[in-house]
Amino acid sequence: MSADEAVEAPAAEDNPLRPPAAEARPGGGGRFHSVGVPTERSKDFTGTSARLVDRMRIERVGVTSVIVLAVLSACAVVIGPKVLGRATDVVFEGITGRGGADGIDFSRLHRILLLAIVLYAASYALSCLQAYLLAGIVQRTMNRLRNDVEAKLNRLPLGYVDRQPRGDLLSRVTNDIDNVAQSLQQTLSQLLTSALTITGVLVMMIWISPVLALVAIVTVPLSVFSMKTIAGRSKNRFMAQWKHTGALNAQVEEVFTGHAIVRAFGRQEEARARFAATNEKMYQAGFEAQFASGSIQPMMMFLGNLGYVAIAVIGGIRVSSGSLGVGDIQAFIQYQRQFTMPLTQFASMINVLQSGIASAERVFELLDAPEESPDPEHPLLAGPARGRVAFEDVSFRYVEDRPLITDLSLVAEPGTTVAIVGPTGAGKTTLVNLLMRFYDLDAGRITLDGVDIAAMSRAELRNQLGMVLQDTWLFGGSIFDNIKYGNPSATDEQVYAAARAAYVDRFAHMLPHGYDTVIDDEGGNVSAGEKQLITIARAFLSDPSILILDEATSSVDTRTEVLIQHAMAALRSSRTSFVIAHRLSTIRDADTILVMDAGRIVEQGNHHELLARQGAYFTLYQSQFAGAATDLT
Repeated sequence: MSADEAVEAPAAEDNPLRPPAAEARPGGGGRFHSVGVPTERSKDFTGTSARLVDRMRIERVGVTSVIVLAVLSACAVVIGPKVLGRATDVVFEGITGRGGADGIDFSRLHRILLLAIVLYAASYALSCLQAYLLAGIVQRTMNRLRNDVEAKLNRLPLGYVDRQPRGDLLSRVTNDIDNVAQSLQQTLSQLLTSALTITGVLVMMIWISPVLALVAIVTVPLSVFSMKTIAGRSKNRFMAQWKHTGALNAQVEEVFTGHAIVRAFGRQEEARARFAATNEKMYQAGFEAQFASGSIQPMMMFLGNLGYVAIAVIGGIRVSSGSLGVGDIQAFIQYQRQFTMPLTQFASMINVLQSGIASAERVFELLDAPEESPDPEHPLLAGPARGRVAFEDVSFRYVEDRPLITDLSLVAEPGTTVAIVGPTGAGKTTLVNLLMRFYDLDAGRITLDGVDIAAMSRAELRNQLGMVLQDTWLFGGSIFDNIKYGNPSATDEQVYAAARAAYVDRFAHMLPHGYDTVIDDEGGNVSAGEKQLITIARAFLSDPSILILDEATSSVDTRTEVLIQHAMAALRSSRTSFVIAHRLSTIRDADTILVMDAGRIVEQGNHHELLARQGAYFTLYQSQFAGAATDLT
């Protein structure tokens, strides 16, 4: 495969300073809809919200339309109870004879009821249209955000990706963006509608009766205080529940992943006991959390009923005195319900919005990350590649105060094979990563056919490089498609020729559908050696001028290793090759062997020359092939 399609982080062995990868945060990107469930808080709510709003600026016409529709819908909902109150007055006056009425005026009653129906129908239609427009606005905004993130990932230096826990980085790209979309979709309409409804209902209640409005408003602080108190007490219980849930999931994954080992050592009872203990803790925490959270709704209903009782008593007195009509009391009771419900929804939606803003903040942190240095404005071309590579006084470090490679120089002539060996952490993989320009040098330069690779575009450089890695990568598709990935413009015959050269043809014909056999993204239905042969065929097809082989045979059996060595020998023919190896048997025929230690080349020569010197290479060779047997008796 071509180098620009196989960006890999430095192996752990060559980068001991790299922080260990970590899993994605538990519940990353998730949304907690239950009141009392803790949500992740953003560090800069105002600033992040402003950036989200700025991203929606292009949708200003749609946003304005949503606001206008929300106002009209809220007005229709708020006016509805007042209109129904007038219908009640018509019925009451007709029955009691008040106001000179002689029976119920059904004509007037029908007009009022028809108006109420029109208002509620209009409110529903306006709400549906508002939801439709808002869905389009949010999804188009998230589509642009995803495109920006995708473009950003392609501009990030490998050092940034190397330092980030992979699970957390994936969570930012997938879960967090999804959380932002769903949070905005749920909250923007609800928050706007709730705010407008609360305002409109409050105005109508004061208009009907300032005294009753004061009674209704007094219950609000009590409700908010009670909800906040209960939610605060349940937060720790929910945190404990999620902690034990994560521990339980980890235990289950661990035991099922190592199921054979657990059974082989007879540790089933211990595993069951650990599971039972954690499950019991999760039960206790979950019970307490759900009980505390579940008590919020009854408390809100109790306080609401107290408000209804107070309004009914005071309102009844005012009706009997003639200062209020029955319809006004009916409308006021409806307004009381409409007043408390949006308040509860508003508080719940604020929590959901906090979670969405926190996710947006994590996405913006990714978008703000420093990018790799730009390509030269007028990049140089290496011309027809001959493959001469020169390292001239190269220095590099992953961490500022920890030098890894210092003043390293070497030359690889066209068509030669350079093998790189050495202990863990010596800088072997780092050396080729510098050649690929996955990292920029601290000092010195690297040239390809006399041209400084820093003066070339990365695409131009990597199009001339091919890489076969220790960890194979195959995507979900056929064997044919995986090989053709190395050169999408190749003909079918060229693909088959590459497969034959890499010995893929030997096993492909034995599979159920030959080259059309579909493999999963992990290559689960082919062996490790067969996967490696496919990646070598892919590199064959890309036809690189310079080839990099990074421990390509370290995890296969001896027979398959022989096939891979033959395939790689053919692939290296007439190409400049860099081979990273721990098995010294695979690089005996290399033109030049570099022995590295602590970022320096301590020995250089061919296999026979280095053995004759009896230095570092001789010691490595002796440890692999001539180690003395140890008497274990």
